[in-house]
Amino acid sequence: KIVLLVVAVLVVAFIGMRMLGGGKPKGEAGKPAAAAGRGGGEERNAGPVPVTVVEAARQDVPVYASALGTVAAMNTVTVSPQVGGQLISLNFKEGQEVKKGDLLAQIDPRTLQASYDEAAAAKRQNQAQLATARANFQRSNSPEYRQYVAKTDLDTQRNQVAQYESAVAANEASMRAAQVQLQYTRVTAPISGIAGIRAVDAGNVVSAGTALVTLTQIHPIHVVFNLPERQLPDVRQAQQAGPVTIAALDRNDSHVLTDGGRLDVVDNQISSDSGTFRARAVFDNADNLLWPGQFVNVRMQLRTIAGGVVIPTQAVMRGPDGEYVYIVKPDNTVAMQTVKSGVEVGDSNVQITEGLKGGERVVSEGQFRLKPGSKVTALKPGETPAPPTDAELKAAAQQQGGGGRRGGGPR
Repeated sequence: KIVLLVVAVLVVAFIGMRMLGGGKPKGEAGKPAAAAGRGGGEERNAGPVPVTVVEAARQDVPVYASALGTVAAMNTVTVSPQVGGQLISLNFKEGQEVKKGDLLAQIDPRTLQASYDEAAAAKRQNQAQLATARANFQRSNSPEYRQYVAKTDLDTQRNQVAQYESAVAANEASMRAAQVQLQYTRVTAPISGIAGIRAVDAGNVVSAGTALVTLTQIHPIHVVFNLPERQLPDVRQAQQAGPVTIAALDRNDSHVLTDGGRLDVVDNQISSDSGTFRARAVFDNADNLLWPGQFVNVRMQLRTIAGGVVIPTQAVMRGPDGEYVYIVKPDNTVAMQTVKSGVEVGDSNVQITEGLKGGERVVSEGQFRLKPGSKVTALKPGETPAPPTDAELKAAAQQQGGGGRRGGGPR
């Protein structure tokens, strides 16, 4: 029992010495400090970090409102005949641009021509009877015959003249009505536009109201789009300042289709479902680049910020305290600067509203390896750092060799 007790005391003492570090050799105890010393020396001796640096430029920054729009024809008319009959001919080509008043179709006019001729014949008949009645009344009402004609007969002749005059007027009205119906057999274009695909073929018997073709007016043309309600004050203010210019871009925003548009009208209410309001732009569309039903991206210029500070978008970083950039000082060290970004400028730049001045140098690439106070080598956009010289390579090799000898020395 005494031996076991002694062994247990020795084991406990040994474990306690190990935990307190008393059993660690001096050489091993000195390794962490030496390693820390070498690491700190290497960090202090590290060279400047190559980064891309640009100057904050001052320029006029246009402020745009963008939205997805739909091209709509200014006028769309479905052409239909106003009288029925056999369709003799179609006088247009599908897809052809027609002018207002051009002949589009011809309907058989013979039935309506007969109605017109009948009304004309009845008019001539009543005109002959009217001439006879007038002659009889004038003769009976003359001084030499009036004393021999009863007053009742004179009244009858006078009324007969008025009756035939009314009959002639009715015949003229019938002729005009028949003439109008006869003119309807020639179907003309009510507007200028593009003719679509025809709905019927020549030879068919059509009735009044049968659709023949649809015309769409594309000169000028409309683009309808929606904007969020928060932009309504800016749009109204831009309208009061003058004509608001609008450009139409393709769906990928790769190029501008046409930039000659202008804001035409803003709708009189905001949608409670989507929180947006409708607006409409008008384009001359002289080159037929816009087509009804086409989707385009609308870019409307609201105002221009004079002398705005502009930097590349990738220069702006975001942290817990908001947006910031790295500014390069005259001694080629960097400092963190809090900024506030504004509107986008083009595809790769952004306007800075607070925290930066024109002409200050900011890091646009390589800022993820930096911290405040880091030494940098400023490179221009697209420039690559120069390769190390032989002297720098030799010094680095000697430093690594010296570090190995220091690490491998006797304890």
